[in-house]
Amino acid sequence: MKAPLERSEMIEWLRREGRSRYHNQHPYHLRMHAGTLTKAQLQQWVLNRYYYQTRIPIKDALILSKSEDPAFRRMWLHRIQEQHGVAPGEGGLELWLRLAAGVGLDPDEVRSCRSVLPGVRFACDAYVTLVRERSLLEAVASSLTESFAPDLMSERIAAWERHYPWVDATALGYFKTRVSAARRDSLEGVEFVVEHATTFELQQRCVDALVRKTEILWHLLDTTYAAYVEPGHGLQPGASPSGAQETAP
Repeated sequence: MKAPLERSEMIEWLRREGRSRYHNQHPYHLRMHAGTLTKAQLQQWVLNRYYYQTRIPIKDALILSKSEDPAFRRMWLHRIQEQHGVAPGEGGLELWLRLAAGVGLDPDEVRSCRSVLPGVRFACDAYVTLVRERSLLEAVASSLTESFAPDLMSERIAAWERHYPWVDATALGYFKTRVSAARRDSLEGVEFVVEHATTFELQQRCVDALVRKTEILWHLLDTTYAAYVEPGHGLQPGASPSGAQETAP
């Protein structure tokens, strides 16, 4: 039986696997940050990605339900509050709907999720299933993609401000809040995984869960890319994305 890796080795393994597979390298994101997406393609990314955002508090609630430790629950609870807020009109989901309005979409249509691509829905629901079916340790490990989110959010903010000036800067609030929040959340998650993955088998299962999460995120973008960029059957020339405001800039 292989001996467990030391703390620093385990952290490096997680970072190496996550970084090499993270969806910041996907063509949709590369085009977004290069400023080559059309307005409709940007809108469709916002619309479809919202469905993923709605799955986040669900998977966090599932993670909470797996733990009997009050200290862990207190640590993890703030993630749900970050998405839903502590009062109506607050939280990450509301900030995403403001982003939707900022790119010219109807927030009510985005909120309904009626126009979400089936492949996007499948990928996001697969994440919820992953968290539901795996152990608490693996479920937490799957969330460690957020370790790479701060750099992605910072790059995205700069790219949108540079290449998409028609989007109101105030609409980028979600990205801005995630720079610091994702860094804090990832540190909590890494500490939990490193502390509780006490055998090499458990360490391997944690890495496998993280890799599976990167595959899910990649599939989400594959689906939107095929529909709206290349070959782009989902958005024909002259068509408006579902929920687009005709008076949008």
